[in-house]
Amino acid sequence: MSGYPHGVAQATRTDPLRVLEEIKRLSLEVLGGLPGTLYGPVEDALKVAMLKGDGKTNHYEEQAALWVLRQHQATHVMKFRQQIAQAFDDFRALRIRSGGEVPLRLLDEQQLEYELASGRLNESLVARFARPLDTLQSRLQALSESLRVPAGLNPIGPERLVTAFSQTLQDAQVPDTLRGRLFRHYETELIRLLGDLYARINALLGSSGYGAPLAPRPPEELRRGAEGVAPAGYGGGYGPQDGYGAPGGYGPGPGTVGEPGRGSAPPMSQQDIAAMAQELAQLRGQLHAWRESISRGDVATGSGGTHAPERPVGQRREMRVDEILSVASLLQAEPPDAFARALAVTGRLGETIRDHLQDGARRLGLNPDQACFSPEEEDAIDLVAMLFDSLFRHNALQDRARRLYARLVLPYVKVALTDNAVFVKREHPARRLLDAITEACEGNDGETPQDRELLDRATEISQRIVADYNEDLAVFEMAHAELDAVLAQQRRRFELQEQRAAKATYGRERLGAARAQAESALEERLGDTTLTQAVADFLAMPWRHHVVQTLLRENADQRRHAEAIALGDALVMADRLAGEGRGRELADQLLALQPAIIDCLASSGLDDSAAQHGMAGLVRALATPDTPRRQRPAEPLSMPEDDSGEAERRLWLAAGTDTVRHDPLLAERMSTLEVGDWLRLTNVEGESTAVKVAWLSPLTSRYLLVNRRGLRVLVASAEELAALAGAGRLTIGAERTAFDEAMRQVKRHLDRASATR
Repeated sequence: MSGYPHGVAQATRTDPLRVLEEIKRLSLEVLGGLPGTLYGPVEDALKVAMLKGDGKTNHYEEQAALWVLRQHQATHVMKFRQQIAQAFDDFRALRIRSGGEVPLRLLDEQQLEYELASGRLNESLVARFARPLDTLQSRLQALSESLRVPAGLNPIGPERLVTAFSQTLQDAQVPDTLRGRLFRHYETELIRLLGDLYARINALLGSSGYGAPLAPRPPEELRRGAEGVAPAGYGGGYGPQDGYGAPGGYGPGPGTVGEPGRGSAPPMSQQDIAAMAQELAQLRGQLHAWRESISRGDVATGSGGTHAPERPVGQRREMRVDEILSVASLLQAEPPDAFARALAVTGRLGETIRDHLQDGARRLGLNPDQACFSPEEEDAIDLVAMLFDSLFRHNALQDRARRLYARLVLPYVKVALTDNAVFVKREHPARRLLDAITEACEGNDGETPQDRELLDRATEISQRIVADYNEDLAVFEMAHAELDAVLAQQRRRFELQEQRAAKATYGRERLGAARAQAESALEERLGDTTLTQAVADFLAMPWRHHVVQTLLRENADQRRHAEAIALGDALVMADRLAGEGRGRELADQLLALQPAIIDCLASSGLDDSAAQHGMAGLVRALATPDTPRRQRPAEPLSMPEDDSGEAERRLWLAAGTDTVRHDPLLAERMSTLEVGDWLRLTNVEGESTAVKVAWLSPLTSRYLLVNRRGLRVLVASAEELAALAGAGRLTIGAERTAFDEAMRQVKRHLDRASATR
C-alpha cells in the first residue's frame, strides 16, 4: 500500500505478492465464516415453514440434516476457508493449472444437483456485480503480469465462491429442499458482503498502482492513507474515532461476519461496540499519559529514557503497518532467545521488540535512520510488552514457560497491529488462546504425566502459531479449541484435587479439634487429684487416645463419646476406692468396667490378649491400698504440626500467626469471601499467583485457597488474610482469566507510573 495521497498517480507499484496476500486476508476476514453463519437463519426459516406447512414436506428430515451440519460447523468453516485460500494459490500458479482437456466423468444425482444450484447462483451474482467485477478483473490481470504468471481466474469471483461453497457441502447428506434453502441464504449473504468487499479490493489495487485510482474516498480513509496506514479494512488504526465497524478500525461492523472462526456467533450490539471503543480510548489515553510522563522525567533528569519510545524527528517518515507486518513475519520464525531474556527483566521487553523490528527493517532494506514507528505502532508494541510482562509478574510461570511465551511475542505484536480489539474484546480468539496457554502453564512443573502432556501441547501450539499465523485469526481459534479440549479433561482432575485438598484439610482440623478436646478432658480428671502411677498412665495414654477416636469415628454417636468420658471418671473413682481401702466396692467397680477398659485398650491397637494383660496390670496396681499416690500433671501428646501447613506459613505469613496484627475492617471484609472467589496472593519473596477460595471450614472458619491446578496454597483465617491484604500481598476481586487480570495490572501500572512522575 503506497504512502502517496489518494488520487495522485503513482510512479511505482507495491510488491504484488504483498498486495495479493492483503487481498487474501481481507477476503478471509469478510467471507471466512460464511458457512457457519447460515445455519441459524436457515433453522429459523425452517421453523416458520413448519408452522405454515401443509404436511406435504418432511421438515423433520431437514431438521435432522441441519442438526448434523451444525455438529460439523467448524469443519465446514475451515474447509470453506481452505477453498478460498486454494483459489489464491491457483491465481499465483502455485498449483499446476490444467492445460489440456478436462476428463469426462459421471456425476451422481447429488453432485448434479450441486452443479445446477451452483450454476444458477453463479449467473445471478455475475449479473448483479458485473461492473465491479470487470474493474477487478482488469486490475487482477495487471497484478498477474507483475507476478509474471498467466492471468488466472478471479480468486474471489462468483464462480470460485460458489464452487467453494459447493465443495464444502458436497460430502454432506443434505436433502434437496434444505440444499435450496442453504444456497438461497448463501446468495443473500454474498449479495450483502461482496459489494463492499469488491470496492475495498478495487481501491487497494488502485492505490497500490494496479490500475487507475478510484474516486476519492471518505475523509476518514483519506486521513488514514495520508498517515501511511493501510486502506479501509486493514485494521491498523488505534484512534478512538475508528470505532468497531468503521473502516480500518476493528474489522467487520455490526451485522457482518466477525473474526474468522467465530461461526454463527451473534453480532455485538451498538452498546457493546461503544463500550469497547470507550475502553480502548481510555487505555490509549493512559498509555499516552505514561509515555509523556516518562519523556518529561527524562528531560528533567537528563537521562536517555530507555523506556520512552523513539519519536519521529526531522525528515524521518513513519513506517506503514504493512511494512512492520512484513518485518515481523520475517523475524517470527527466528529463535526467541532475546525475548526470553527480556521477559526475565521487567520493562525490557518493549525495548527488545523495537530493536528486533528495526534490525528486521534494516534487513528488508528499510533504513531505520530514515523511518520510525508511527504512534499506533508504538502503542501496539508497548501494550504487548506490558501484557507479557504482567503475565509473568502475576502468574506462577516456570522457566520453561518463558521461552514458550517469548515465541508468541511477535505474533501478538502482529495481532495488535491489525486488530487492536484484542486488548478490550473478551472473546477475541488470540486472547482466549493466551488464557488457555496460561492455564496450562501456571504452576505446572511437569511432575506428573498429565502435567507434562499439558506443557508439551502448549509448546506445540505456540510453535504452530509461529509457523501458521499470517494475519488470519482462525489459526488462534483452532489452536484454542485444541488446547481447551485437553484442558477440559484436566479441569475435572483439578476439581478432584480441590475436593481432596478440602477433605484433607477438614480431616486435619477434626483431628486437631478432637485432640484439643481430649486434652481438656484429661486435664479436668487429673487436675488436683492424687492418683496411682498406673491409673494416671492409663488416662494419659490409652484413655486419651480412646476419647480422640470416639470423637473422630463416632462423632454422630454422642452415646459412645459419653461412655468414653464416663470410663475416665470411673477409673478416677476406682483409684479413690482403692486408696480408702474399700475393697468390695472396688472389685464391683472393676468388674463393671472390664468391658469398657478392654474396648479402650483395643482402640489403641492392642489385640484381646494384650488388652487382657493391660487390664490385669491395672487391677494389680489398684489391689494394693498403700500404693503411692500423687498429683500427676498431664504431659501433652506430641502432636506434630502439619508439614504443609508449616511450610505455608513460612511462605506466606513469615511473621507467624500468634499475634496477627490486622485491620478489623479488612478482616470483616475477608469474612464475606465466598467459595469460588478469586484472589491474587504474593509470597514473602514477591512471587504472585492466582488463588481461589475452594472451601470454608465449618470448624475454624478458615479459608482453603488453591491455585488454578487445584493444589492447596494456604489455609488461613479472615484475620490472617486481612494481615496479608494490609501488607499489600493479597488482592481481592482478581479477574478470573489471566489476560483480563494482566490488562487490569497494566492499567494500574500506567496510572501509578503517570501519577508518580
